[in-house]
Amino acid sequence: MITRYHPLLVALHWITAILVVSALSLGALVMVRISNTDPMKLEALRSHMAGGALILVLVLVRLLVRTQTAHPAAATTGSSALDRVAWVSHRLLYVLVLAQASSGIILALETGLPDVVLLHRGALPADFWVYPMRGVHYVISRVLMALIALHVSGALYHLLIRRDGLLGRMWFGGRVITLLGPRAVSNPPSLKVKS
Repeated sequence: MITRYHPLLVALHWITAILVVSALSLGALVMVRISNTDPMKLEALRSHMAGGALILVLVLVRLLVRTQTAHPAAATTGSSALDRVAWVSHRLLYVLVLAQASSGIILALETGLPDVVLLHRGALPADFWVYPMRGVHYVISRVLMALIALHVSGALYHLLIRRDGLLGRMWFGGRVITLLGPRAVSNPPSLKVKS
């Protein structure tokens, strides 16, 4: 019986989570307040673009690792409706992160950001909002924020209300439990853990 996700998947989950929250925060709280004529905007854009590219690569690697490794049995919330919400929201997180990175790449290409930010040629546009992809990037970011809030709420529900140890599945440690004896037991001293 697999009790935890593969360690590489766990590492990718937490690194990606930190990077996504950082990129969303940088975009929504910092970059929006910096004028396009301010030199700090280039530094902020450079960080935002590098973070977005790294997120895209990590999510693609994570999807590959996910298809190649064994997983714990499906978890339950105790409610079939909530189980369905969890199933859909997990998949939607992947879709939205990939869509956000893709819209960012398209916006960067439309506005010539690689030349301006990376090669120091040209200037930033006076207003990114004249490009339709800027609106798409914005909307996806807000939906992604709401979905992350739902994801964190679900984690807190399992941690504080159900107290079912579900979060341990996405942490490091032994992955396989072999039961010793003829019956299943939940007492840790009677379990033998293999890596």
